Amino acid sequence: MRHLLLAATAFVALSPAAAREAKPTPPVDRAPDRTSVNTIIDQGTNHSQVMVTAEYLADVIGPRMTNSPAMRKAEAWTQAKFSEWRLRNVHKEGFAFGRGWWIERSSVRMVTPRAIQLTAIPVAWTPATRGALTAPVIVAPIRRERDFDKYRGQLRGKIVMTSFPEAAKDPTDPAFKRLGSDDLAKLDQFQQPSYDPTAADRRLKRLDFAKKLDAFLQSEGAVAMATMAYRDGKLVSGEGYQFGTGETPVIPAVQIAQEDYLRLARLAKAGAAPTLEIDSDVRFDDSDANAYNIIAEIPGTDPRAGYVMAGAHLDSWVAGDGAADNGAGSAEIMEAARILAASGVRPKRTIRFALWAGEEQGILGSMAYVEQHLAHRGSPNDPPQAGMKAYYGFANRWPITPLPGYGDLAAYFNIDNGSGKLRGLYAESNPAVVATFRDWLSPFASMGANTVVVRPTGGTDHVFLQQVGVPGFQFIQDPLDYDSRVHHSAIDTYDHLKAADMRQGSIILASVLLSAANADKALPRPPLPTKPAVTDPFAYSDDDD
Repeated sequence: MRHLLLAATAFVALSPAAAREAKPTPPVDRAPDRTSVNTIIDQGTNHSQVMVTAEYLADVIGPRMTNSPAMRKAEAWTQAKFSEWRLRNVHKEGFAFGRGWWIERSSVRMVTPRAIQLTAIPVAWTPATRGALTAPVIVAPIRRERDFDKYRGQLRGKIVMTSFPEAAKDPTDPAFKRLGSDDLAKLDQFQQPSYDPTAADRRLKRLDFAKKLDAFLQSEGAVAMATMAYRDGKLVSGEGYQFGTGETPVIPAVQIAQEDYLRLARLAKAGAAPTLEIDSDVRFDDSDANAYNIIAEIPGTDPRAGYVMAGAHLDSWVAGDGAADNGAGSAEIMEAARILAASGVRPKRTIRFALWAGEEQGILGSMAYVEQHLAHRGSPNDPPQAGMKAYYGFANRWPITPLPGYGDLAAYFNIDNGSGKLRGLYAESNPAVVATFRDWLSPFASMGANTVVVRPTGGTDHVFLQQVGVPGFQFIQDPLDYDSRVHHSAIDTYDHLKAADMRQGSIILASVLLSAANADKALPRPPLPTKPAVTDPFAYSDDDD
């Protein structure tokens, strides 16, 4: 979910109460257990099951929209696999989410001035058309509330094309890429945190706009909405974020591939508006409004030493099969668990594995874990927030109040950038961990994974841990064609996974987890965040609606 980036939170000195919760720790043991490394490599190469796991998630279960029937199958299957591999404390943890939704079948055709099948997908959590719906289009780019007045009285009985038909931009960079030494070196830059509370307010306003647009189209008698995909190459994604119970849209909506959308816009400009036939057979499931994180453990030998953790999000969008985003990361988390369990390790700290839900809708599963186990944000009098509002509002809620288990989590490691080879770790603006990470990665220099960079990265399940001062980290990965083509798109299928890379990643993750679990001391922690000063107090806000 890399396109949803959170503003970094500034860290300031500990208060006396916070100091009692998060005590500074001396340096950790640095040398990995070389004998265990050999065993891990043997398990992760000669006995690997990572691609078998990834294939089942992608091909058999398929796309795993949060709270959909496929996601429920994935929740049950992953728990069964963890139990089969003899992990302990295998369970699911629920949190409030909203409606289940899935696509049974869909079709979008242009029927005049000629018949042609279009590449399109229903927008997530929009309703069905209740059979084939045929109507002319109207190109009505609506990007802000003040645009409503331009189109009043013109939309009745129409399929409203609300995206501005901007010409496609031909890509100039290669779609597939691996990181070279120069690329990795450029990542090692300290980035000062920026605190701009008004930015979150603007994002929340845009969320409200989606609801206002749906209500406007309904009031004007529109029969459906069409938007343009944000990439060319006939790639569609169908993201939608109005998933709360009682909050889903009223108007059916589809996302149309750029090439098809632009053809429709040209035809509408040149003469009579084209007519479309939309048949969107989508289904809702309201049997359980809770989503579930899946948890499993390898118990530690010292119950006072706390735990280390690794996670990836199990949910996906629905255009493809959710293979690279994030079946790949989920399979590597599961494979690391299998490798360590099969190796017979007895770590000092418990090693916990998490498969998160609701990441694509606002990193909601790991946020729920933070609030259930680690820390509360905000005062008891703050109004409750859910869904994307909770996501955008998280960094602006003060104070942070650690829970009793706050100090137990020694380190968290996340995988969520496709199936590319692991190249190292982001230190997440914590220079105190850099030397330790380099030592932990030292056995894997020949595998290409010996880079540690100080910069932070965002948009996935470690960010909320970081924002409450828990050491959470993301791996550096080769991008492959993840951002350029695969991410959230209809071609996110098993065939875009790289087996050798995923075996390498599972091995490195297992070894890093074992090193963290056996270290004498936990990794150095940043201070518990307190409310920072606004980074630029003289900036003016562009409050465009």
